[in-house]
Amino acid sequence: MAYSCGKRLLPASTLEREPVSNAADAAGKGRDVMPKRPMGELEAAVMRVLWDRGGWLTPGEVHEILARERPLAYTTVMTILVRLCEKGQLERQRDGRAYAYHPVKSREEYAAARMGQLLAGAGDRSVALNRFLDTIDPADRAQLRRLLKGRREE
Repeated sequence: MAYSCGKRLLPASTLEREPVSNAADAAGKGRDVMPKRPMGELEAAVMRVLWDRGGWLTPGEVHEILARERPLAYTTVMTILVRLCEKGQLERQRDGRAYAYHPVKSREEYAAARMGQLLAGAGDRSVALNRFLDTIDPADRAQLRRLLKGRREE
């Protein structure tokens, strides 16, 4: 049976605040805006391994793959897996004496959520979207047009 990791108790000063969609929401609710930090380099490498392999992987299996690219301690991989689990990015299940880990979201779902977070943090969403369109290649722009056209028909 798969389950998510429990949250560790941390000092109040280190806890992430609930992200809000814009500054007006934050001002209206009287709390600080502190968006979730994007994945660090090692977290991203671990997620890439899990997404590329699919299925459930133990820390040993993840370590074996990552150790081919760079020297890395097994305990470092364990720490990263536990942290990703605590952040809600992974779920885990018992696999003998160890745990096996699996991403909660697909790579594409994660990318879409990340784009939404970045857009939510933009001052002027329209300008940000327009600048984004300037940066993508024509084939991606055409695909976006097709997707938007399909949405209008729904």
